[in-house]
Amino acid sequence: MNHLPHIRFRHPHRHRDQWHRLPLNRGLSALTKSRALADRPCLVRTQAAAGGRLLGVAGKFSAGILLFRRTAGATEVLIGHMGGPFWARKDAGAWSIPKGEYEPEHESAEVAAAREFLEELGLPVPEGERVPLGEVRYGSGKTTKNLTVWAVEGDLDPSAVVPGTFEMEWPPKSGRLATFPEIDRAEWFDLTTAHDKLGAGQRPYLDRLAEHLA
Repeated sequence: MNHLPHIRFRHPHRHRDQWHRLPLNRGLSALTKSRALADRPCLVRTQAAAGGRLLGVAGKFSAGILLFRRTAGATEVLIGHMGGPFWARKDAGAWSIPKGEYEPEHESAEVAAAREFLEELGLPVPEGERVPLGEVRYGSGKTTKNLTVWAVEGDLDPSAVVPGTFEMEWPPKSGRLATFPEIDRAEWFDLTTAHDKLGAGQRPYLDRLAEHLA
């Protein structure tokens, strides 16, 4: 029987044998489409921001934390550039709010958001009020994502980030596994610059943060 090679994901704060396994053909789709899909978002503001889920809504659920700080000249947000060979030479649309998937039946969105922040950056969410920015639904069909985000005001040194990693066969069909960071760097950007770097599905959160701070 032929076996497809796998992509394996792991995080620095999980047991070393705890992996997420995806067949290569599904894993490539997850890396190139599902995680940073640039489809036009369908905006949704609901009580899901309090940790619930939308009844009757299909697709995958993810949650994240948008860390922001106020400087003398502007508001800045911390976002991460997605790791791996597919994103290495890309910039526009190749950055993401620290986030990840969760199962609403087993975990609340807010708990998942904090957990994913820790797993992606290797650092806990700074202390501070978690401001719900609501939900955005983007993508279509099986790649539909229901993303819920909280904003937290705080500071964090990007050089201290210790990202989670994943393994995949690279180069393709080589039979060799290579390890890549889920986020290869994190940086602070003003809202205008961050708007150009984030995928379209996540950009509404910048507008909502600006509204909250106005």
